[in-house]
Amino acid sequence: MDQKTQTELEAAAFRRLVSHLQKRTDVQNIELMLLADFCRNCLSNWYEDAAKEKGLDLTNADAREIVYGMPYSEWKAKYQTVATPEQQEAYKRHRAAKAESGA
Repeated sequence: MDQKTQTELEAAAFRRLVSHLQKRTDVQNIELMLLADFCRNCLSNWYEDAAKEKGLDLTNADAREIVYGMPYSEWKAKYQTVATPEQQEAYKRHRAAKAESGA
């Protein structure tokens, strides 16, 4: 496969992932972090990093709006729920284990 085709396929897969995450507003970022070790914020940070590597001036707010499909503050107000004590504790254990492993 040539590089252009690979890049086009990767871009299509990325757009599909973003679309899927925009539709699954019921899935909270903390759940994504616990299960997959990344969330919408991570994805928007990676997008911002990629833009900066290309010399583009893209803010974190701009990147989040691309990933969330709306301003982050609007998404939070509409869809974000308060993490349960169990989720908060699981996230603390997850972060501690990650720090311990050096990841």
